[in-house]
Amino acid sequence: MTDLESLRSALREPPAEEFAEPDLGAIMTKGRRIRRRRRLATGAGGVAAAVVTVLVIVGAVALKEPSQRPLPPAASTTTSAQPPVTSLPAVTDPAPSPAPLGETTSLGIKGEDGRELVIYAFAIDEPALPGVEFGLQVAYRNVDGSYEALLGSNEFKGSDRSFGFHAVDGGDILQNTFVPVFGYFAGPATRITSTVRGKPVEANVVPWSGDPSVMIFWFSPSDVESTGVLTPLVAYDARGQRLVK
Repeated sequence: MTDLESLRSALREPPAEEFAEPDLGAIMTKGRRIRRRRRLATGAGGVAAAVVTVLVIVGAVALKEPSQRPLPPAASTTTSAQPPVTSLPAVTDPAPSPAPLGETTSLGIKGEDGRELVIYAFAIDEPALPGVEFGLQVAYRNVDGSYEALLGSNEFKGSDRSFGFHAVDGGDILQNTFVPVFGYFAGPATRITSTVRGKPVEANVVPWSGDPSVMIFWFSPSDVESTGVLTPLVAYDARGQRLVK
């Protein structure tokens, strides 16, 4: 018998033991279980992808937003340039304005109804702030000589006359008027500068009539749109030397 005939003979012989009938139910159940696992795995992957997408979007927004206000809470001539700022809700009722402590200074800006914006110091008598006796107020000057408050700012810790910058605020639209970035420097400053996205900017500086060692300053809206873009504030004395602690 040849090898081929031997192979054919072996294939014709019945098996030594019978194979069991296939359990179709068990096979289908097992198949469904595998499919469920795959769906869950796919779903988890989808959720993870969604989370990553959200994080990327949030991260992008966080990077796009400027550093909201790194300076402590607390500009000159009008310009056609409109700073990219977010408008705040309009105030329907005029806010009471504190009385000026010393002289007022015009910011050279016309606001709502053509009214002039001014800045001045106002008195503070707050037991929780024992070292703070005054703050700054930006307000409308009305035709009758009264004032309508827009934005006030003051030192909130330590002494209001400690050497350095204080009450830096502004860069908001209030009552349809852009309030420029302002503040004061306690010390013999005659010039205050900063940079905005690498561009040098210079503030308007005037001594406070109540204390000439306090220099009130503000920036033009076309140069500085918010406190967050200033990097950093620098003060110089009459000799052009930088003032540092």
